[in-house]
Amino acid sequence: MKHVFGPVSSKRLGQSLGVDLLPPKSCTWNCIYCQLGRTRAYTLERKEFYPPEDILLEIQEALHSGARIDWITFVGSGETMLYQGIGRLIDEVKKMTDIPVAVITNGSLFSLPEVRSELLHADAVLPSLNAGSEELHQRISRPAPGFTFSLHLEGLRQFRREYSGRLWVEVMLLGGVNDSDEALQDIASALRSINPDMVHLVIPTRPSTEKDVLLPDEERIERAAAILAEVAPLVHPVKGSMDLTRSADLLEAVTAITLRHPVQQRELLSALEACFPDLPDKAAETLSAMFATGRFSLIEQGGEPYWTKREA
Repeated sequence: MKHVFGPVSSKRLGQSLGVDLLPPKSCTWNCIYCQLGRTRAYTLERKEFYPPEDILLEIQEALHSGARIDWITFVGSGETMLYQGIGRLIDEVKKMTDIPVAVITNGSLFSLPEVRSELLHADAVLPSLNAGSEELHQRISRPAPGFTFSLHLEGLRQFRREYSGRLWVEVMLLGGVNDSDEALQDIASALRSINPDMVHLVIPTRPSTEKDVLLPDEERIERAAAILAEVAPLVHPVKGSMDLTRSADLLEAVTAITLRHPVQQRELLSALEACFPDLPDKAAETLSAMFATGRFSLIEQGGEPYWTKREA
């Protein structure tokens, strides 16, 4: 499938069916931690990048696959809300199924009324807030000109006033960047003004192309959790797992996932072992055969090897 991947397991969304709406990399930001690499040219115009009928057909096929799906999650190889017409996609999916719909977004376009209105029927919206000041916003998100911290924050506040669903704000904690007490208190202050239903604290476990992106140490993670939990219920950064047991084509399923984000080799091997419970050597053989296709590259983060989609 061109647009649909997974389901991928996570602590936040259970078994989540991903729906990618964008060509890589279409974004309003150039985040230092982005697993997709640098934004070569900012995309500022909202478009219907792909026919909605094609996207909906893939979702319908996935729903008929028999796989366990807890959430249908709209994401993008960049900023999800650049897809013009996502509101129609959300409405059409909700006609197909009772499975809730989530949208992961950086929230940079929430200052636009038409963007906010397209999200009103989503069951959960997960925007980003990685800084509580203009200085750190520029350093971390590296937004397109004009996308200031104050504009971002006011867009999130306005969306909260209009949206009655679950607003779960994601905070990426970066070692030595936004994990000081001062930075965390600034983020907490900004979050209070938004009034989210939940805060999702995440860390850069997936490899970034930027060498100065570091994992925060355990003490800073716990300190961040303590400060941000005073604002709203908090999801601690605990890694989920991958489920490939219902994938008709394992190679294509893994290719689709690595196209969107790196996959830890240890996690991939564990997922393959679950596919062949009675064949102890089959998982390792399948792993080797997949890598031999030349579709993947290996990169390292924190001493762990990760698979990524090899560039053509």
